Amino acid sequence: MTAVESRPAGVVGATPGHRPLGARVGAFVALTKPRIIELLLISTVPVMFLAERGVPDLLKVLNVVIGGYLSAGGANTFNMYIDRDIDARMRRTERRPLVTGMVSPREALVFGTVLAVVSTLWLGFFVNWLSSGLALAALLFYVFGYTLGLKRRTSQNIVWGGIAGCMPVFIGWASVTGSLSWAAVVLFLVLFFWTPPHYWPLSMKVKEDYANVGVPMLPVVASNTVVARQIVIYSWVMVAVSMALWPLGHTGWFYPAAALLLGAFWLKEAHGLYRRAKAGVVGAALKEMRLFHWSITYLTLLFVAVAVDPFLR
Repeated sequence: MTAVESRPAGVVGATPGHRPLGARVGAFVALTKPRIIELLLISTVPVMFLAERGVPDLLKVLNVVIGGYLSAGGANTFNMYIDRDIDARMRRTERRPLVTGMVSPREALVFGTVLAVVSTLWLGFFVNWLSSGLALAALLFYVFGYTLGLKRRTSQNIVWGGIAGCMPVFIGWASVTGSLSWAAVVLFLVLFFWTPPHYWPLSMKVKEDYANVGVPMLPVVASNTVVARQIVIYSWVMVAVSMALWPLGHTGWFYPAAALLLGAFWLKEAHGLYRRAKAGVVGAALKEMRLFHWSITYLTLLFVAVAVDPFLR
């Protein structure tokens, strides 16, 4: 059965204007990939608390959240517009709005453009122009650097494409201070080294999807053992970098304690994945998803520690 045949009747090729309003609104929201944006906001708001060394201006937080959501939503919409050809041939993406016909390509392009413009102006006028410029740079890099440039050309696509997902740290810091600092650089690097071991386990699970559409994710072009070894290396670097925030004098005792405990558990899972890969059981048992799910919990708790630490000094 083909991907098109497996979809519900009456969805593929449907005229967008003939769909119920609620479904149409939900489809446009889906274009922004809300679940991914949740992770971006997790790495933005806590940084504002650290930069302020306490509670930041709550109106500013709200404006950063709105502007950040619109900017990331615009980037994700452009991503779906560009990738609609391969999305239609991948099982995990075959129900996206552009594939089902709930939103037309022209509508998506206009929607993404509006989000990009509005988010840039929103952050510029209601926060500051440094955070606005950083958000726009992240959007442009995600669209042109990752989606158009790296994704279909190199197995290192996630490594360098992940830079766009690290920018919320800079945006959060710049929104409070109007500048950047080494603390923001450290947290940026934590996210940079977090992204590959976060995404590669998922790629290991769905690598047949990527192989079928010619996207050279690392698990497609390398063995599970090689991928798992890379995950372990990135994991050790990430944990080491996360500890660097403490010597810089930006935190008290709580953050490094939390980072050490969370990092130890992460390394346990990463090495467990490597052992399973060497034993040839990865893919059959699908236990690689344990690290994928833990990576989200890790990031959430680590940045909660970033936000809480100023209150415990």
